[in-house]
Amino acid sequence: MSTVLLWTVGILAAAVGVAVSIALHELGHLLPAKRFGVKVTQYMVGFGPTLFSRRRGETEYGVKAIPLGGYVRMIGMFPPQPGDAPGRVRASSTGRWALMAEEARQASFVEIAPGEESRTFHRLPVWKRIVVMAGGPLVNLLLALVLTAVAASGIGRPGYVPTLSAVSQCVQPAGSTATTCAADDPVAPGAAAGLRPGDEVVAFDGAPVRDWESLSAAIRERGGQPVQLLVERDGQRLTVSATPVLTEREVLTATGEATGRTEEVGFLGVSPSIAVVRTPLAEVPGVVAEQVEGTAAIVARLPQRLYDVARAAFGSAPRDPNGPIGVVGIGRLAGELNARPAIIPGDELAERTSRIVSLLAGLNVALFVFNLIPLLPFDGGHIAGALWEVLKKALFRLRRRPDPGPVDVAKAMPLAYGVSVVLVGMSVLLLYADIVRPVTLDR
Repeated sequence: MSTVLLWTVGILAAAVGVAVSIALHELGHLLPAKRFGVKVTQYMVGFGPTLFSRRRGETEYGVKAIPLGGYVRMIGMFPPQPGDAPGRVRASSTGRWALMAEEARQASFVEIAPGEESRTFHRLPVWKRIVVMAGGPLVNLLLALVLTAVAASGIGRPGYVPTLSAVSQCVQPAGSTATTCAADDPVAPGAAAGLRPGDEVVAFDGAPVRDWESLSAAIRERGGQPVQLLVERDGQRLTVSATPVLTEREVLTATGEATGRTEEVGFLGVSPSIAVVRTPLAEVPGVVAEQVEGTAAIVARLPQRLYDVARAAFGSAPRDPNGPIGVVGIGRLAGELNARPAIIPGDELAERTSRIVSLLAGLNVALFVFNLIPLLPFDGGHIAGALWEVLKKALFRLRRRPDPGPVDVAKAMPLAYGVSVVLVGMSVLLLYADIVRPVTLDR
């Protein structure tokens, strides 16, 4: 299959995956809302002009032109102020910010027909409002778990395994590019102990070896100390004694990148093999939890991250491969991932599928974290308002004061408009950066 075709297939797969993820996110709002009796007038995937739609019962289902999100329109999202009549803006709401809030409040009542007052969102008990608004992000979290399980546990990914692919014959200085041993180079401990390519390390000093990472860490920690390795060779197990030698080696980051620093660690002189590695299903939640933590760290530093993106897009600074990317960037990465040659020959389709599925799992983690930001117009803004209502009512009860009524989330609409403007600006910046200075797999 040609590279161009592989690129195209990867981009299309990502586009379909993004659309499905958004559609299921909105379904996570739609189903509980309908289950709780709220009238839902629209279920839309995308923004802008409507490409097509169809009405089923009281709800219009459709797809819009700009695939940057979606929405579910429920009547009565905001509670009226005491004494207000739906459809009428208070004459006293003359301030700009107050008028924004009042207009948003009244707009939420436009579609309420006589007799439907009990079907408004704001009349739901707090826990039901939280279920409706948390439904979308929780669907994305569930999708991330399922997709990660498929990619990591079902298909598997190329990774290092503790089966030796090579055994160094000597110990060379850190940073050496020599391909042969010099006469004065000391013999490597692994070669001196009789280890051979193809040996599978089963245990290290009595502790079972689960993966190459744990074996490598154990070797580095035991420099200068004699150890025993249980290896499997040609179907038989044998014990090998060796003493990792202390030597200077470069310090790497958690992702394997060079730091420019060295440290004295244990060195055995063995290299791992590359094979399909399947993550145990029980470890999938931990993998997704790490992704959530990493994504939350990016969101917490989003202003700095966006500044770095702008420096890269409009200057000569390098683009951070771990920074935010837009829809175009996701498509480009999917194309690159699918066009890249397989690391393990023999099952290219499975490896490429695992790459795309992993990318979509990461996208759903991002949707989960981003939508829980406790600001309108995000789902987290409505959840924060509901939680504040619970806390406020509890405080009033403790003070033996009358019920304060529902929290007026509409008062946060001026902030929501500001956040929306920032989101549009961020989308434009990422779109431009993904075109002129895209994140690539080679960086």
